[in-house]
Amino acid sequence: MKLGIVGLPNVGKSTLFNAITKAEAEVANYPFCTIDPNIGTVEIPDNRLDFLKKIYHAKKKVPAIVEFVDIAGLVKGASQGEGLGNQFLAHIRETAAIVHVVRCFENKDITHVMNEVDPLRDIEIIDTELILADMESILKRLKRLQKAVRLNDKKMLAEIELAIKTKTHLDTGNPVRTLKLNNDEKILLKDFFLITAKPVLYICNISENDLSKMSNKHTIAVKGKVKNKNNQNIPICAKIEAELAELPESDKEAFLKNLGLKEPGLNHLIRSGYNLLDLETFFTAGETEARAWTIKKGSYATQAAGTIHSDFEKGFIRAEIMSFDDLFTLGCEKAVKDAGLLRSEGKKYVIKDGDIIKFRFNV
Repeated sequence: MKLGIVGLPNVGKSTLFNAITKAEAEVANYPFCTIDPNIGTVEIPDNRLDFLKKIYHAKKKVPAIVEFVDIAGLVKGASQGEGLGNQFLAHIRETAAIVHVVRCFENKDITHVMNEVDPLRDIEIIDTELILADMESILKRLKRLQKAVRLNDKKMLAEIELAIKTKTHLDTGNPVRTLKLNNDEKILLKDFFLITAKPVLYICNISENDLSKMSNKHTIAVKGKVKNKNNQNIPICAKIEAELAELPESDKEAFLKNLGLKEPGLNHLIRSGYNLLDLETFFTAGETEARAWTIKKGSYATQAAGTIHSDFEKGFIRAEIMSFDDLFTLGCEKAVKDAGLLRSEGKKYVIKDGDIIKFRFNV
């Protein structure tokens, strides 16, 4: 899971990035302090993995990870190169989803690039620049396709038709993720590498004064604008997350409790990212290690095997599966087996979140 963090300058992007990755990227009260993208990986918290390590006496646990890319603040005109925009837009194309940080706090000491806090205007600015960037990309692709097309090349003709359909949609000022496509078109669209085809997670960066309600007039406005299946929005206080990241593990629980929070905002962010990208987790466990693996919801057993190693997928025989809930309830693998809850599944078994799997294969 690779997420690109975007937003206008001085909205809290780098503060949030530092908090969730402890990467110590440069943070300053002026635009474009982030020039090259900062990249950091974060272990995904999952208490189930701790339980598996204990039950199997595993030497280590290996959590799934999420990669964050902190991209420089975009400004109006970024698609035309304003504020070094073009090179930063290229970095966004490499991510699976966009984390759009929106300023939803008032602070006279932190300059807003537009001199006034207005999250809906800020969202529109970023959306417009990304749409314009995609429009330029589509026009170039369409021109190239039309020069090379042969009447008997069905795939290229389908690409031209899709490019025209996409251009028409972008012309209306709407992102590609809101365009209705059939399955064949969705497959073709992946090769277009369009920014606005990616789902978006909006982070409403609030002040510590709004933590008790996790809401204010700005977050309410954002929620009303972006609520649909291709977008999600969550409130996070980047400043508090940064303070939390500096504390030793032993002090974090008390810090959160004092603020009336049950968990760090990072946990909420990761869960939302998983949901946005239709991801889930399965596990492998033994004496060597207990490991979490990330796959798309609806993946078959063979696809899960291929996530571990291509040989597992090619030589797949069967998957021996039990659910984490069963193991947790019964306490050990033997008890799960004795209860008849250890199953043998074939290639077309659809993996479920929390499945613990042993793959049998032949190479």
